[in-house]
Amino acid sequence: MPQEVIVARGLRQSYDGKRFALNGVDLSVHKGEVFGLLGKNGAGKTTLIKVMTTLIRASSGELQILGMDPVHRGKEIRSRIGVVQQGESFDFTSVEGNLDIYGVLWGVPKGLRQQRREELLHRFEIEDIRKERSFDLSGGQKRRVQVAREFMHDMDILFLDEPTVGLDVIMRRKLLDSIREQVRGGLTVLFTTHNLEEADYLCDRVAVIDSGRILVNDTLENLKRRYGGKRTIEVTVALSDAEAYFEALRHRLSDQASVRREGGSGLILTSDVRGALGHITELASAQGAQIEWLNVRKNTLEDVFLKTVTHPPENDGAA
Repeated sequence: MPQEVIVARGLRQSYDGKRFALNGVDLSVHKGEVFGLLGKNGAGKTTLIKVMTTLIRASSGELQILGMDPVHRGKEIRSRIGVVQQGESFDFTSVEGNLDIYGVLWGVPKGLRQQRREELLHRFEIEDIRKERSFDLSGGQKRRVQVAREFMHDMDILFLDEPTVGLDVIMRRKLLDSIREQVRGGLTVLFTTHNLEEADYLCDRVAVIDSGRILVNDTLENLKRRYGGKRTIEVTVALSDAEAYFEALRHRLSDQASVRREGGSGLILTSDVRGALGHITELASAQGAQIEWLNVRKNTLEDVFLKTVTHPPENDGAA
Protein backbone atom coordinates (compact mmCIF):
# COMPACT_ATOMS: atom_id res chain seq x y z
CA MET A 1 0.00 0.00 0.00
CA PRO A 2 1.33 3.48 -0.86
CA GLN A 3 2.20 5.66 2.11
CA GLU A 4 -0.38 8.40 2.63
CA VAL A 5 1.20 11.77 3.41
CA ILE A 6 -2.05 13.78 3.22
CA VAL A 7 -5.38 12.45 4.49
CA ALA A 8 -8.57 14.53 4.69
CA ARG A 9 -11.89 13.19 5.92
CA GLY A 10 -15.10 15.23 5.96
CA LEU A 11 -13.16 18.48 5.74
CA ARG A 12 -15.32 21.62 5.88
CA GLN A 13 -14.43 25.29 5.82
CA SER A 14 -16.75 28.28 6.05
CA TYR A 15 -15.69 31.91 6.18
CA ASP A 16 -19.08 33.26 7.25
CA GLY A 17 -20.77 30.30 8.95
CA LYS A 18 -23.32 30.08 6.14
CA ARG A 19 -21.66 29.01 2.90
CA PHE A 20 -19.05 26.26 2.79
CA ALA A 21 -15.96 26.83 0.66
CA LEU A 22 -15.10 23.21 1.48
CA ASN A 23 -18.07 20.93 2.01
CA GLY A 24 -17.06 17.46 3.17
CA VAL A 25 -13.75 16.89 1.34
CA ASP A 26 -12.39 13.33 1.44
CA LEU A 27 -8.95 13.04 -0.08
CA SER A 28 -5.64 11.23 0.23
CA VAL A 29 -2.29 11.90 -1.40
CA HIS A 30 0.47 9.29 -1.60
CA LYS A 31 4.17 9.78 -1.00
CA GLY A 32 6.15 10.49 -4.17
CA GLU A 33 3.24 11.32 -6.47
CA VAL A 34 2.08 14.43 -8.26
CA PHE A 35 -1.54 14.96 -7.33
CA GLY A 36 -3.54 17.40 -9.44
CA LEU A 37 -6.44 19.41 -8.05
CA LEU A 38 -8.68 20.70 -10.83
CA GLY A 39 -11.63 23.04 -10.56
CA LYS A 40 -13.23 26.26 -11.72
CA ASN A 41 -12.52 29.61 -10.09
CA GLY A 42 -14.17 29.57 -6.68
CA ALA A 43 -14.43 25.78 -6.60
CA GLY A 44 -12.41 25.53 -3.36
CA LYS A 45 -8.88 24.73 -4.62
CA THR A 46 -7.07 27.62 -2.94
CA THR A 47 -9.03 27.23 0.29
CA LEU A 48 -8.05 23.57 0.44
CA ILE A 49 -4.39 24.49 -0.10
CA LYS A 50 -4.57 27.07 2.70
CA VAL A 51 -6.06 24.53 5.11
CA MET A 52 -3.48 21.88 4.22
CA THR A 53 -0.59 24.32 4.61
CA THR A 54 -1.87 25.50 8.05
CA LEU A 55 -2.61 29.05 6.84
CA ILE A 56 -6.21 28.69 7.99
CA ARG A 57 -7.94 26.19 10.27
CA ALA A 58 -10.72 24.00 8.95
CA SER A 59 -14.17 24.54 10.48
CA SER A 60 -14.60 20.78 10.97
CA GLY A 61 -13.39 17.40 9.78
CA GLU A 62 -10.12 15.51 10.11
CA LEU A 63 -6.79 16.31 8.47
CA GLN A 64 -3.39 14.66 8.74
CA ILE A 65 -0.29 16.06 7.03
CA LEU A 66 2.72 13.72 7.22
CA GLY A 67 0.88 11.94 10.01
CA MET A 68 0.45 15.13 12.05
CA ASP A 69 -2.56 17.20 13.07
CA PRO A 70 -2.17 20.78 11.71
CA VAL A 71 -3.99 22.25 14.71
CA HIS A 72 -1.46 20.97 17.24
CA ARG A 73 1.68 20.49 15.15
CA GLY A 74 1.45 23.28 12.60
CA LYS A 75 5.00 24.55 13.13
CA GLU A 76 6.49 21.12 12.55
CA ILE A 77 4.40 20.63 9.42
CA ARG A 78 5.47 24.02 8.04
CA SER A 79 9.12 23.04 8.45
CA ARG A 80 8.61 20.07 6.12
CA ILE A 81 6.58 21.60 3.31
CA GLY A 82 7.02 24.17 0.55
CA VAL A 83 4.27 26.45 -0.71
CA VAL A 84 3.96 28.51 -3.89
CA GLN A 85 0.80 30.58 -3.71
CA GLN A 86 -0.95 32.57 -6.42
CA GLY A 87 -0.15 35.97 -4.94
CA GLU A 88 3.27 37.58 -5.00
CA SER A 89 5.42 37.75 -1.87
CA PHE A 90 8.69 39.59 -2.38
CA ASP A 91 11.01 41.92 -0.55
CA PHE A 92 13.22 44.66 -2.00
CA THR A 93 16.31 42.50 -2.36
CA SER A 94 17.80 41.16 -5.58
CA VAL A 95 16.89 37.77 -7.02
CA GLU A 96 19.97 36.10 -5.55
CA GLY A 97 19.34 37.92 -2.28
CA ASN A 98 15.81 36.53 -2.25
CA LEU A 99 17.15 32.98 -2.54
CA ASP A 100 19.71 33.64 0.19
CA ILE A 101 17.10 35.00 2.57
CA TYR A 102 14.98 31.90 2.10
CA GLY A 103 18.01 29.73 2.80
CA VAL A 104 18.75 31.66 5.99
CA LEU A 105 15.14 31.44 7.14
CA TRP A 106 15.24 27.67 6.72
CA GLY A 107 18.55 27.35 8.52
CA VAL A 108 20.51 26.11 5.50
CA PRO A 109 24.30 26.28 6.21
CA LYS A 110 26.14 29.00 4.27
CA GLY A 111 28.14 26.67 2.01
CA LEU A 112 25.12 24.57 1.06
CA ARG A 113 23.03 27.72 0.69
CA GLN A 114 25.44 29.20 -1.86
CA GLN A 115 25.61 25.89 -3.75
CA ARG A 116 21.83 25.58 -3.96
CA ARG A 117 21.45 29.21 -4.95
CA GLU A 118 23.76 28.76 -7.95
CA GLU A 119 22.05 25.52 -8.96
CA LEU A 120 18.61 27.12 -8.83
CA LEU A 121 19.68 30.25 -10.69
CA HIS A 122 20.87 27.97 -13.49
CA ARG A 123 17.97 25.48 -13.40
CA PHE A 124 15.28 28.16 -13.57
CA GLU A 125 17.27 30.30 -16.04
CA ILE A 126 17.39 33.40 -13.85
CA GLU A 127 21.17 33.86 -13.78
CA ASP A 128 20.97 36.91 -16.04
CA ILE A 129 18.60 38.69 -13.62
CA ARG A 130 20.31 37.66 -10.39
CA LYS A 131 21.25 41.25 -9.51
CA GLU A 132 17.85 42.77 -10.35
CA ARG A 133 15.35 43.71 -7.67
CA SER A 134 12.50 41.23 -7.37
CA PHE A 135 9.90 44.01 -7.62
CA ASP A 136 11.29 45.07 -11.01
CA LEU A 137 10.83 41.68 -12.66
CA SER A 138 8.21 40.67 -15.21
CA GLY A 139 5.35 38.42 -14.12
CA GLY A 140 6.94 35.31 -15.58
CA GLN A 141 10.31 36.07 -13.99
CA LYS A 142 8.70 36.60 -10.60
CA ARG A 143 6.94 33.25 -10.92
CA ARG A 144 10.22 31.48 -11.65
CA VAL A 145 11.83 33.05 -8.59
CA GLN A 146 8.84 32.10 -6.42
CA VAL A 147 9.14 28.45 -7.38
CA ALA A 148 12.94 28.36 -7.33
CA ARG A 149 13.30 29.71 -3.79
CA GLU A 150 11.14 26.92 -2.33
CA PHE A 151 13.85 24.46 -3.37
CA MET A 152 16.37 26.23 -1.13
CA HIS A 153 15.31 23.92 1.70
CA ASP A 154 14.58 20.20 1.98
CA MET A 155 10.89 19.34 2.08
CA ASP A 156 8.58 16.34 1.93
CA ILE A 157 5.59 17.99 0.24
CA LEU A 158 5.43 20.89 -2.20
CA PHE A 159 2.12 22.71 -2.65
CA LEU A 160 1.86 24.55 -5.96
CA ASP A 161 -1.15 26.80 -6.51
CA GLU A 162 -1.16 27.45 -10.28
CA PRO A 163 2.64 27.81 -10.46
CA THR A 164 2.95 28.30 -14.22
CA VAL A 165 0.77 31.42 -14.51
CA GLY A 166 2.68 34.02 -16.52
CA LEU A 167 5.29 31.61 -17.88
CA ASP A 168 5.92 31.13 -21.57
CA VAL A 169 5.51 27.70 -23.15
CA ILE A 170 9.20 26.77 -23.00
CA MET A 171 9.69 27.85 -19.38
CA ARG A 172 6.44 26.16 -18.38
CA ARG A 173 7.66 22.83 -19.72
CA LYS A 174 11.07 23.25 -18.07
CA LEU A 175 9.39 23.97 -14.74
CA LEU A 176 7.19 20.88 -15.04
CA ASP A 177 10.19 18.75 -15.95
CA SER A 178 12.08 20.13 -12.95
CA ILE A 179 9.18 19.17 -10.68
CA ARG A 180 9.15 15.67 -12.18
CA GLU A 181 12.86 15.34 -11.43
CA GLN A 182 12.31 16.25 -7.77
CA VAL A 183 9.43 13.76 -7.50
CA ARG A 184 11.77 10.96 -8.61
CA GLY A 185 13.76 11.75 -5.47
CA GLY A 186 10.71 11.17 -3.25
CA LEU A 187 9.09 14.61 -3.16
CA THR A 188 5.28 14.71 -3.08
CA VAL A 189 3.56 17.48 -5.03
CA LEU A 190 0.00 18.77 -4.76
CA PHE A 191 -0.61 20.85 -7.84
CA THR A 192 -3.55 23.07 -8.79
CA THR A 193 -3.92 24.32 -12.34
CA HIS A 194 -6.40 25.61 -14.91
CA ASN A 195 -4.21 24.19 -17.67
CA LEU A 196 -5.43 20.64 -18.17
CA GLU A 197 -2.62 19.85 -20.60
CA GLU A 198 -0.23 20.46 -17.71
CA ALA A 199 -2.20 18.10 -15.48
CA ASP A 200 -2.17 15.48 -18.22
CA TYR A 201 1.59 15.86 -18.60
CA LEU A 202 2.57 16.00 -14.93
CA CYS A 203 0.04 14.31 -12.65
CA ASP A 204 -0.26 10.73 -11.49
CA ARG A 205 -3.75 11.24 -10.09
CA VAL A 206 -6.24 14.08 -10.27
CA ALA A 207 -9.29 15.14 -8.31
CA VAL A 208 -11.99 17.44 -9.64
CA ILE A 209 -13.44 19.81 -7.04
CA ASP A 210 -16.58 21.89 -7.47
CA SER A 211 -18.56 23.89 -4.89
CA GLY A 212 -16.24 22.58 -2.19
CA ARG A 213 -16.84 18.89 -2.98
CA ILE A 214 -14.60 16.30 -4.60
CA LEU A 215 -16.54 15.00 -7.61
CA VAL A 216 -14.04 12.45 -8.86
CA ASN A 217 -10.60 11.24 -7.77
CA ASP A 218 -8.67 8.75 -9.89
CA THR A 219 -5.62 8.09 -12.02
CA LEU A 220 -5.44 9.72 -15.42
CA GLU A 221 -5.51 6.29 -17.04
CA ASN A 222 -8.73 5.31 -15.26
CA LEU A 223 -10.41 8.63 -16.03
CA LYS A 224 -9.60 8.35 -19.70
CA ARG A 225 -10.74 4.73 -19.72
CA ARG A 226 -14.00 5.76 -18.09
CA TYR A 227 -14.72 8.19 -20.92
CA GLY A 228 -12.77 6.30 -23.56
CA GLY A 229 -15.86 5.15 -25.46
CA LYS A 230 -17.07 8.69 -25.96
CA ARG A 231 -16.25 11.29 -28.59
CA THR A 232 -16.66 15.04 -28.72
CA ILE A 233 -18.52 16.63 -31.63
CA GLU A 234 -17.74 20.28 -32.30
CA VAL A 235 -20.39 22.16 -34.25
CA THR A 236 -20.87 25.80 -35.27
CA VAL A 237 -24.12 27.01 -36.84
CA ALA A 238 -25.00 30.22 -38.67
CA LEU A 239 -28.22 31.30 -36.99
CA SER A 240 -29.35 34.54 -35.37
CA ASP A 241 -30.51 32.64 -32.29
CA ALA A 242 -27.83 29.98 -31.92
CA GLU A 243 -28.59 29.73 -28.20
CA ALA A 244 -32.10 28.46 -28.99
CA TYR A 245 -30.64 25.89 -31.38
CA PHE A 246 -28.24 24.46 -28.81
CA GLU A 247 -30.90 24.52 -26.10
CA ALA A 248 -33.19 22.46 -28.36
CA LEU A 249 -30.29 20.13 -29.14
CA ARG A 250 -29.56 19.76 -25.43
CA HIS A 251 -33.20 18.75 -24.89
CA ARG A 252 -33.10 16.20 -27.73
CA LEU A 253 -29.86 14.60 -26.51
CA SER A 254 -30.55 14.80 -22.78
CA ASP A 255 -30.56 11.00 -22.33
CA GLN A 256 -27.58 10.16 -24.54
CA ALA A 257 -25.15 13.09 -24.58
CA SER A 258 -24.13 16.32 -22.87
CA VAL A 259 -24.20 19.64 -24.74
CA ARG A 260 -22.33 22.77 -23.72
CA ARG A 261 -21.54 26.09 -25.35
CA GLU A 262 -18.03 27.38 -25.97
CA GLY A 263 -18.07 30.76 -27.67
CA GLY A 264 -20.21 30.49 -30.77
CA SER A 265 -19.89 26.71 -30.98
CA GLY A 266 -21.38 23.73 -29.24
CA LEU A 267 -19.51 20.71 -27.84
CA ILE A 268 -21.40 17.43 -27.64
CA LEU A 269 -19.91 14.57 -25.58
CA THR A 270 -21.46 11.27 -26.67
CA SER A 271 -20.84 7.56 -27.21
CA ASP A 272 -23.35 7.49 -30.10
CA VAL A 273 -21.73 9.75 -32.68
CA ARG A 274 -23.98 8.66 -35.55
CA GLY A 275 -27.17 9.27 -33.57
CA ALA A 276 -25.98 12.68 -32.34
CA LEU A 277 -24.98 13.75 -35.86
CA GLY A 278 -28.46 12.83 -37.04
CA HIS A 279 -30.07 15.10 -34.44
CA ILE A 280 -27.60 17.92 -35.20
CA THR A 281 -28.40 17.94 -38.92
CA GLU A 282 -32.16 17.35 -38.53
CA LEU A 283 -32.51 20.20 -36.06
CA ALA A 284 -30.40 22.52 -38.22
CA SER A 285 -32.67 21.80 -41.17
CA ALA A 286 -35.83 22.33 -39.10
CA GLN A 287 -34.60 25.71 -37.80
CA GLY A 288 -33.08 26.88 -41.07
CA ALA A 289 -29.56 26.92 -39.64
CA GLN A 290 -26.45 26.45 -41.75
CA ILE A 291 -23.76 24.22 -40.25
CA GLU A 292 -20.48 26.10 -40.69
CA TRP A 293 -18.20 23.71 -38.83
CA LEU A 294 -18.51 20.07 -37.82
CA ASN A 295 -15.74 17.98 -36.30
CA VAL A 296 -15.54 14.71 -34.35
CA ARG A 297 -12.50 14.13 -32.12
CA LYS A 298 -11.28 11.95 -29.29
CA ASN A 299 -11.70 13.22 -25.75
CA THR A 300 -9.05 15.08 -23.79
CA LEU A 301 -8.64 15.54 -20.05
CA GLU A 302 -10.49 18.83 -20.53
CA ASP A 303 -13.52 16.94 -21.81
CA VAL A 304 -13.38 14.60 -18.81
CA PHE A 305 -13.18 17.60 -16.48
CA LEU A 306 -16.11 19.41 -18.09
CA LYS A 307 -18.21 16.25 -18.18
CA THR A 308 -17.52 15.70 -14.49
CA VAL A 309 -18.40 19.26 -13.48
CA THR A 310 -21.60 19.45 -15.59
CA HIS A 311 -22.75 15.89 -14.81
CA PRO A 312 -21.26 14.87 -11.42
CA PRO A 313 -21.05 11.10 -10.86
CA GLU A 314 -23.17 9.57 -8.11
CA ASN A 315 -20.05 8.17 -6.45
CA ASP A 316 -17.49 10.89 -5.88
CA GLY A 317 -14.64 8.42 -6.28
CA ALA A 318 -12.67 9.80 -3.31
CA ALA A 319 -9.73 7.66 -2.35
